[in-house]
Amino acid sequence: MNTEALNRALYGSKLTAYKMMRGTTYSLSILSIGLLILAHGVVEDPKQLNILFRIIDGILAIFVIIYILRILYAFERIKFLKRTWFEGILMGIISLNELFTYGFGIPLIYDISESIGIPLSVEWYRVSVSLYMLVFLTVELIQTRIHLKALQLKPSVTFLLSFVFLILLGTGLLMLPKMTVTPGSMRFLDALFMATSASCVTGLAVVDPGTYFTFSGQVVLLLLIQMGGLGILTFATFFASLMRQGVGVKQHVAMHELLESESLFSTKSLLRQLIYLTLTIESIGAFMIFMSWGGEVQFANLGSKIFFSVFHAVSAFCNAGFSLYPQGLYTEPVRFSYIMHLVVALLIIFGGLGFPAMIDIFSPRAMRERMAAPWKNWKLMTRVIIYTTSALLALGTVGFFLLEYFNTLSQMTFAEAIITSFFQSVTTRTAGFNTVDMSALSVPTLMMFIVLMFIGASPGSTGGGVKTTTFAVILFAVAATVRNKRHLEMGRRTIPHSVAYKAFTVFTFAAIFNIFFIFVLTISDSQFDLIALAVEQVSAFATVGLSTGITAGLSDVGKCIMIFSMYVGRVGSLTLALALSTRAAYSEYKYPESHLPVG
Repeated sequence: MNTEALNRALYGSKLTAYKMMRGTTYSLSILSIGLLILAHGVVEDPKQLNILFRIIDGILAIFVIIYILRILYAFERIKFLKRTWFEGILMGIISLNELFTYGFGIPLIYDISESIGIPLSVEWYRVSVSLYMLVFLTVELIQTRIHLKALQLKPSVTFLLSFVFLILLGTGLLMLPKMTVTPGSMRFLDALFMATSASCVTGLAVVDPGTYFTFSGQVVLLLLIQMGGLGILTFATFFASLMRQGVGVKQHVAMHELLESESLFSTKSLLRQLIYLTLTIESIGAFMIFMSWGGEVQFANLGSKIFFSVFHAVSAFCNAGFSLYPQGLYTEPVRFSYIMHLVVALLIIFGGLGFPAMIDIFSPRAMRERMAAPWKNWKLMTRVIIYTTSALLALGTVGFFLLEYFNTLSQMTFAEAIITSFFQSVTTRTAGFNTVDMSALSVPTLMMFIVLMFIGASPGSTGGGVKTTTFAVILFAVAATVRNKRHLEMGRRTIPHSVAYKAFTVFTFAAIFNIFFIFVLTISDSQFDLIALAVEQVSAFATVGLSTGITAGLSDVGKCIMIFSMYVGRVGSLTLALALSTRAAYSEYKYPESHLPVG
């Protein structure tokens, strides 16, 4: 009865209260993010920093009050608490920390973290606050739906622009003075290069991330990698769900192409599965990396070991290839941590399979269906991805072992040589890590790397390249043509000719694009060998990140070519075509057929 009376008393002011709370949270979110950027990126004076963090703590206290008011105005309060359980936990942690810090003079989070041996507790807490602010602001932006219908943008255009925004935001953050160890800010072109490489999950670097960036700079890099890795599906799904009335048939087709799913309904339900699957795999991977660092690998403290584990797990799953070691995983003594190499390789493979295939294989629903009906097979796309990926991994492993047995593998045992060969085969699939000296590889090995990088990962994945399905369709189309077969058949299915045309289009575009820019690089950076420039260009286009060590020495023109190649390689030629295409004129008639000699 008391609950009903409270609900009736609050009912009249509910709309006004929600409007005021939303406006307040929106304004304070922007203010707090600005203050955090100032604190982590610009201000160095301890007194000023203390004032900034006290203001931020005050803003957090207001968020706690607003959350309590939201509970009161929810009316169905139990359902509201169940729905916002994660936010409730965050509010509880913030409340306890502020109560003990300002009420009893005991910095709770700092003391607890110090007691378990994590000296970076204050930095971790600040990073957590920053993440919370970003998430809260994103939610507020989504809920307000600011003129999204009026914009009438294609989902593919929105997707392209979202990556441009992410890159520019990352560039601005990396240019802040406190992001780098050296005094002053990072050069614009170098910051743009690093932000593009991280957002497009490539891994090419003009500076050493482990020694050049501060902890704040490394966290920015990590966030760019994570957002870039999830960008293709999450950005598109968010905006597709928001533009409910503004999405027409053409946009439905664009979403189908972007998300590699069977329908727009499946794309809407995909987002939660993607985030859950990604965070689960990365968490398990970070734990396994944490446990598999060799005993000879030393860290400053437990917090540093945790951060290194998380960074390399996210970088591996997102196929980014960034490492906090100067020579990647080839740096001593990490190069001898072979168990850790295998964990990283597994994360790379999972990230390169693609979310649609992973959900088809690993989602609880799919596994329950196959347990109930063991004869039920994977979807055709999943089968093509698994078989093509397995074949390419085996080919790359055997090829590297045979080509480098008397070169970079000569000082290793047979087991170590096999693991190293397998790792290089995996990493060329757009990951970019290396456990051998890239500059010491033979020319035939580099040629094989170029082919494997060009093919790349699978559709809907965190990797680049022309994709495994494109490569498989082209092979089957060539085989069908040679055998004079009328239809293209794969896995007891007939593949439409339009799919083959699309595959050849993607392949042709990628080949012409890379050949043209390799030619330009031979002019702008003629001091480097052709094979080194070819590896660099294909590595950028396929968002791999492998390099023979010439990235930092490229001219400004060469760096601009790399930036453009990484962006085009990440968003994909098909996405660019969808974004830039106009409505094709369609007629019922067709011209008379004619034949041309080919071959």
